[in-house]
Amino acid sequence: MAGFKLYISRQASSPSRYLLEQLLYTLAGWLPTVMGVGLRAVLYRLILHMDGMAAIENGVRLRFADHIHLGRNVYLDHGVYLHACPAGIVIGENSFVLHGAVLQVYTLRDLPHAFIRIGKDSLFSEFNVLRGQGGITIGDRVYTGPLVQILAVNHVYADPTRPIIEQGITAEGIVVEDDVWIGAGAVITDGVIIGRGAVVAAGAVVTRDVPPYTVVGGVPAQRLKRIELGQPIPVDSSVYL
Repeated sequence: MAGFKLYISRQASSPSRYLLEQLLYTLAGWLPTVMGVGLRAVLYRLILHMDGMAAIENGVRLRFADHIHLGRNVYLDHGVYLHACPAGIVIGENSFVLHGAVLQVYTLRDLPHAFIRIGKDSLFSEFNVLRGQGGITIGDRVYTGPLVQILAVNHVYADPTRPIIEQGITAEGIVVEDDVWIGAGAVITDGVIIGRGAVVAAGAVVTRDVPPYTVVGGVPAQRLKRIELGQPIPVDSSVYL
């Protein structure tokens, strides 16, 4: 019984909410085509916050749905997974989350600032992973390539005499400002701010702040160039996106 209660507590805000959410997923979550999208746009208003219409494909997994807020014309592709406790997930209008992406703010450590907030007109590509234990704030018109990871959490490992799992975590948060492009496979680590108009090259590991209108790449990421008016980014292997 204790295990059952623990399972429910990690899926929904209450047992009654769990039953309601699972009922709607069973009735409408599997339906394909535009018929299923339309039905979910109506029924899912009973369990999450939705401004206007949002398109949710079949096979989308939602946990703590009452902590999810979707703006107008949001699109959640097949296989997307949103786990939204404690401070929730907000996705702004006209933003897209594509196949297999995971937005997760679940935490066992009672972190009240765990959240993911995405602005308008943004797009997160296939198999992106956003871990929001420290809070992730995404601006408007932010685009990512496939397999990007934005991870607002890190383990403490300073004491070699203790198992890492016993040393706790840090969760400082990540901010990505407006008009940022993050290339395929890039990793953004906890505590980083990426300035407006910046570009992160494919495969980069960003461990420190990126100034506005700057291209960074490499492991760890280093400045490649400043974006200046009338000076396009060269297309070569060092800044391939």
